[in-house]
Amino acid sequence: MNANENTRQNSVRHYRPRLTFYKANAKCTGGALQLEVHPAHDDVDGSIMATFANQLTVGDRHVTPPVFATFDWDNSICVKLDFNDLTRMLEVFRGIKESIEDGKGLFHVSPAGSTKISLRHLVEYDGAYAFEVSRSKPGSPESKSAHIILSSSEAYGLAMAIEDSLGVICFGIPEVIARDTTSYRRRVKEMGNVPAA
Repeated sequence: MNANENTRQNSVRHYRPRLTFYKANAKCTGGALQLEVHPAHDDVDGSIMATFANQLTVGDRHVTPPVFATFDWDNSICVKLDFNDLTRMLEVFRGIKESIEDGKGLFHVSPAGSTKISLRHLVEYDGAYAFEVSRSKPGSPESKSAHIILSSSEAYGLAMAIEDSLGVICFGIPEVIARDTTSYRRRVKEMGNVPAA
């Protein structure tokens, strides 16, 4: 392997892909959503980190060069979606429920504040989905929020991506190791109530 191939392999190995949705509008009330998978490893549970940013400026594609809308990533809200959060989202995307927890949403509480995550099916808007997050800090009456509207096709694709990610979120990325079941067989035999494999 030459130096270029080695560099290419190392750069690919350390790159974490992200899925991003940009939904700008002429009223400057749109939003953006960036999703990043974090596989389980060691004693750390896997998750999808979701970062929401509100629209900052309105773009104009009819001028030369085109001006694109911008989003307020500096004041974004990032939430960690674990296995339970993601399965509740899938219930909405799959039509089992119209909203997370019947409209109550999910709550994450930490020393940094309280975060509410909502996802609801907007049947009246061609089956779109409203994905929203709001965060308040302890002792502060003010909260900040961000949202994005996903079309039915975007929601369908996102649901498939979440489903495909659940394996690595639950079990991490398998590492190929030498097949040696001796210690496993010993543990099972010591249990006494399970036949050794």
